[in-house]
Amino acid sequence: MANVNYKPAGYHTVTPYLTVMEPERLIEFLTQAFDGQATEALKDADGRIQHAEVRIGDSMLMIGGAREAAAVKPAVFYLYVPDTDALYQRALAAGGISLMEPADQFYGDRNAGVQDPLGNTWWIATHKEEMSSEELQRRSDARYSQS
Repeated sequence: MANVNYKPAGYHTVTPYLTVMEPERLIEFLTQAFDGQATEALKDADGRIQHAEVRIGDSMLMIGGAREAAAVKPAVFYLYVPDTDALYQRALAAGGISLMEPADQFYGDRNAGVQDPLGNTWWIATHKEEMSSEELQRRSDARYSQS
């Protein structure tokens, strides 16, 4: 018997798993908005997707069809990309709802927020600035002391 790795090739230690009412609709959004590539779709006897997998960049996302035993569970993702502004516009064009327009943040990222058609939140970010933990804390203190 051949040695089998504890996780499949191309997967990371943590793999998000979304449970949604309309897996096909989410897969379409992920494909259009984030260049996602559907790699698997297992269907039940009625042709409904019960399990699917979509690769976005170097990460895998698993998707399950909601049913009594598996209720809908919206999630929040932080997605690093080369161009926040371009991907934000693309996500809106794919049916996403704007939560926050692209803006530079005190913690060194430029980010924007989009909700997909099934209620999941996607924070789209480009890392723009490296800083020490001390500098990050200083900026955080300054930011939140103004609130």
